[in-house]
Amino acid sequence: MATSLWATRAASYLRINVPCRGFATVLNDLKYADSHEWVRVEGKSATVGITDHAQDHLGEVVYVELPEEGSKVEQGASFGAVESVKATSDVNSPVSGKVVEVNKKLSDSPGLVNSSPYEDGWIIKVELEGDSDLPCLMDPERYTKFCEEEDSH
Repeated sequence: MATSLWATRAASYLRINVPCRGFATVLNDLKYADSHEWVRVEGKSATVGITDHAQDHLGEVVYVELPEEGSKVEQGASFGAVESVKATSDVNSPVSGKVVEVNKKLSDSPGLVNSSPYEDGWIIKVELEGDSDLPCLMDPERYTKFCEEEDSH
């Protein structure tokens, strides 16, 4: 911590922009897909977004393609896209069901995906068809290991 603080002060003095970025955040109350989407299940409702790890690798998000409310999503299938200054990536649904709400804030503020991937940057809310999709998803510990292995390659 002291080294990080010293380096940040030195960079500030030299007017060098150094992002202060540690490891990606993984929340304990979520399930994760290997395509880097997260899902928070509350009863028959599921909120979906992309992980902190994904947004970090994408860079600054400039556009989010949202599905229509009422459309169906299937586990593992693309329902939209996230465009950043680096690349465009499909967003896949970690669960199957009907889209009941899209995050309209992302139309005007797509950067919420970067600044608050697990709260304000959620993408869709889905009415679940069942809970059979959930065992296929990773818990936080497994997802963390998955990301570490992926980044080491």
